[in-house]
Amino acid sequence: MIRFVLTRLFRALITILAVVTFAFVVLRMSGDPAQVMLGPDVPQESIDAFRAAWGLDQPLWIQYLAYIKSIFTGDFGVSMRDKASALQLVIERVPATLQLTIPALLLKLAIGIPAGVYAALHRQSSIDRGVILAAIFGFTIPSFVMGLLLVLIFSVILGVLPSGGQDTWMHGILPTLTMSIGGIGILARFSRSAMIEVMGQPYIRTASAKGLKWPDVVWRHALPNAAVPIVTIVGFMVGSLIAGAVVVESIFSWPGIGRLLVVSVTNRDLAVVQCILLIIAAAMVFSNLVVDLLYGWLDPRLRTQAAH
Repeated sequence: MIRFVLTRLFRALITILAVVTFAFVVLRMSGDPAQVMLGPDVPQESIDAFRAAWGLDQPLWIQYLAYIKSIFTGDFGVSMRDKASALQLVIERVPATLQLTIPALLLKLAIGIPAGVYAALHRQSSIDRGVILAAIFGFTIPSFVMGLLLVLIFSVILGVLPSGGQDTWMHGILPTLTMSIGGIGILARFSRSAMIEVMGQPYIRTASAKGLKWPDVVWRHALPNAAVPIVTIVGFMVGSLIAGAVVVESIFSWPGIGRLLVVSVTNRDLAVVQCILLIIAAAMVFSNLVVDLLYGWLDPRLRTQAAH
């Protein structure tokens, strides 16, 4: 088990390093921050002074080594725009993002999984077909289209919910729904497929033949085995919560990490963008690591394979 955990930890660190390296290179190839910050009409001397002040005049490999060294010392850089710690700017936006992502995740779990399981237990019924259609509708529509559609219906036509901002709890309803609907559809589809596959296994028929009550068969035998593939999807959703907030926060003018990322990319604020991308990568890698460890705990065969 120790070797299994160490192997997964090593892979997680390599993945984060790869993401950090890719983001570092792409950001510096996407445009000169000096031109964006100072404007097109600034003299070349001012641009050269700006680049020298922020170390942008150094060769790329020197900038990269300095950046990696600063990460390991806990220094994530300073915002070129606000002249403040990039990490502090991101931390200040975390509560607003959590106000959307946590309720959205709970809605996905509370609606998606039960709907998929119920549809599987009533296969080929009108309820099953309704769940399938609703799930397809949910996860095939892009989040920005879903957000605009909800604004059109509930803000423009009905006028019952605000279309943007963070003033009251009602301002969070539409963005939370936008982040939830697609995930609900995905979980419903995967839960349904996993349950249908498990319900066709011989041990389910054996449990029923032994006289176990149907609820016991479902709760004690079917659901625990169907949970294994569902864990993968849930882990991916947890890891991508911040990334999924980028579009939604931009649509609804929500002052979270996602909106900060969009503004920082526009302004070429390298330190802030790199800090946010590092946090997103770490969250996704950590959630996948937890899923791997859960797999190793649920299925000892995976630990044996990792040992070899």
